[in-house]
This record gives sequence, structure tokens and C-alpha cells, in this order.
Amino acid sequence: MEIYLGLGTDFSDDKLRFTAQIGADGVNGAPLPTAADDGFYAAQGMKDLRARVESFGLKMYSIRLVPWSWTYKWMLGLPGRDEQIENYMKTIRNMGEAGIPILTYNMHTMRFYRTSSDAPARGGSRATAFKFDVVKDYKPMTEESSRVDISLIPEQLRGPVSDEQLWSNLEYFLKAVVPVAEESGVRLALHPDDPPIPQIGQVCRIMRSPEAYRRLIEIDDSDANGIHFCQGCFTEMGVDLEKEISYFGSRNKIVAVDFRNVIGHVNDFREAWPDEGQADMAATAKAYRDVGFNGPFCPDHIIHMDGDTDWGHRYWAYAVGHMRGLEAGLRLVK
Repeated sequence: MEIYLGLGTDFSDDKLRFTAQIGADGVNGAPLPTAADDGFYAAQGMKDLRARVESFGLKMYSIRLVPWSWTYKWMLGLPGRDEQIENYMKTIRNMGEAGIPILTYNMHTMRFYRTSSDAPARGGSRATAFKFDVVKDYKPMTEESSRVDISLIPEQLRGPVSDEQLWSNLEYFLKAVVPVAEESGVRLALHPDDPPIPQIGQVCRIMRSPEAYRRLIEIDDSDANGIHFCQGCFTEMGVDLEKEISYFGSRNKIVAVDFRNVIGHVNDFREAWPDEGQADMAATAKAYRDVGFNGPFCPDHIIHMDGDTDWGHRYWAYAVGHMRGLEAGLRLVK
């Protein structure tokens, strides 16, 4: 089991050293853009980032989510999308040149994550949570209520966004970038919408079900067109996890895994400690093993413990230890 931690934009000495010390194999994240990054990540910056990560004995597994301002036009089909797609292809080529093999992206046209960051969890710990009732009247296409810089979108272009608009935009994007990813040796990994609900306000969220991912891989069967299998999101969907792992894993479509757990259902759930949530983590670990998946696993989404740092050093140590324990147990199970 190759385990990696998400560092966001902060590839500090502390985080890299800690990641190596607790027994993780590598990291992912998206560095803050520099002057050399004009709508895309420049090649030298990617090479320097990989070299820095490797100097701590770690692997640089992936870039996870380039800045929203680099993607919103192609996601929403706005004027200027072709320029953004050209820049996205530059990032892919530069990643290939730097030897960074995975690019995780999403279709969060209006990014929305959780309604609470302080839900009660085991032993007085605190977790993020989502309740649809809190956002049922949310209007994401207004500057006041958006989590993104909605001022970037011309006012006359703000409005309802349908499923088919988003599917059309995604297909347009993939037809351009998948061949470049193939040539560059980079695998694209599409993360589910989280939460995977049909829409917030009048903005749809298409990556919300296994059926959506079946449609995705029908657009282009290339190995470069894959899935970031967020186990928490698929648990929120209420699906048979082992069945979906087998289906997509047997087709070599799982590129990376977020190995996390939740309690509840898609309209009302919270993050859970990996051993207390609804998913049987041992059974899913075995399912990945049995289908031959050999990509990276990320524990993802901290539970806030007393005395921990904002980043979650204590929690990550626990989560990686839990995963290493499952890995050791799998060696005893055929």
C-alpha cells in the first residue's frame, strides 16, 4: 500500500519531514503559483518541487486541483475556455517533463464543501459535516454567497447550470487534454463532487454517482482518463463499495484513492474516524488488493483532536498507522 499525504499548497520542511517519519511514502498537493506560472504550472517549478520532495525520501505522486481561476471558464463553457484548456495542457506536459504522474481535478464549478467544521465525533473530537437543509436555498451564483471569486464571471453569464451543460463542457475538455496526457505519461483522475448531491442552488453537480463515472470512461477509454476514487464520496452515495472498486479497478480506471470514512447519508453526514464509519475499511482494502490496484492511497480529511495542529499532525499519524495495520493484516489474508 503506497500511502501519501495531501499538503495543499504548503510543502514546508516540517510537513515533509513529518510525512517521512510516520511512514508515508509521498505527498500530493498544488503549490502556490509563482511569477513563472501564468495560468499553468511551469516545468522548472514542477522539477524543483519534485526534487524538494525527494530530498526528504518521499515521492511526489500528484498535483491535486490547480487553482479554480485556471479552470472555471472551461468548466462553465465561458468565453476564454480554449485558452484555459491550452494552459491546462501546458501543465500536463510540464508535469510529464518533471516526472509527476497524476493530475487530480474535479468538476466543482461552484466549489462547496461542508456546512460545519465542528461536528461532534468520537471522544470529543470534531469533524466536518454536511446538511443539505442548511444549503437548500443557497444561491452560489451571487457574489455574496459564493465560496469562489464569482466576480470573475460576467454578471450576464451567471445563472442556472444544467447537467447536460456540464457534461458537454467535460467532454469538450477531455477530447482536448486526454491525448496530451497520454503523450506526457500523466494520468488524469477526476474526483467526485463532494457532497455528491444533484445540485446546490441552480448549479448542478454531475460527478455524483457510479453511473456518472461509467459515462466518464465511455467518453474516452484511454488509461489517461481515470478516477480519483474518493471512498468517502462513494460511501456518501450509498453504493456497494467493493462492487464499484471491482468494476472500475478491473478496468484500470482507479488512479488514486482517498481512503476515508463517513457516517450518515448524502444529505446529512459527517467525517468519521476510519474505524468508526460506515465503510468496512478492511474489506475495501482487500478489494483494492484483489483487483490489482497498485496506486497511491491518501487518508484525507482530518478529524480535529485535542492538542493537534491546524493541519492535523496527530490525526495523520493515527490514519497512516491505521492503514499500515490493514496492510499488514492483508498479508495474512488470501
